[in-house]
Amino acid sequence: MTSEPEQQWGVGTQDAFQRLWTPHRMAYIQGENKPTGPGADDGCPFCSIPAKSDEDGLVVRRGEHVYAVLNLYPYTGGHLMTVPYRHVADYTDLTAQETAELAELTKQAMTALRTASGAHGFNIGMNQGTVAGAGIAAHLHQHVVPRWGGDTNFMPVVGHTKVLPQLLADTRKMLAEAWPTA
Repeated sequence: MTSEPEQQWGVGTQDAFQRLWTPHRMAYIQGENKPTGPGADDGCPFCSIPAKSDEDGLVVRRGEHVYAVLNLYPYTGGHLMTVPYRHVADYTDLTAQETAELAELTKQAMTALRTASGAHGFNIGMNQGTVAGAGIAAHLHQHVVPRWGGDTNFMPVVGHTKVLPQLLADTRKMLAEAWPTA
């Protein structure tokens, strides 16, 4: 089926592109769920997530010092983060136990993502400080972003949007089931 592109009046330059809307991203852009200050009691979502059920908090795995949680605003399907329970901003402030468990949960996340989704590679890292791109700079978190050959298709380049083929709740369940046992 082919059709003539619709004129997009009121959405900026008339370029005859049809649009895919990602309104869930507006919450992130507008700073919804961002802390109001640097303290643990200033609305830090990483401090409140552990009190929720795994399903409600999108928690995939809980360790003694660190937990793994799906990113609410993912770059790709399966994008998760390893987060210390303790409200600490800088990597150098982690204890030896927290550092070791952060590394171990990151390794386990890679294994689970390979098992559950066949990820070909990963972007792994953390942004330290607002100037480095940290969305929530007051609470350290490490991103684990699965990648697949050819995953940078026309959508992010032309459409300026990401396509996530699965609901976060379904992704959380799939990864929790694929998580390796220690």
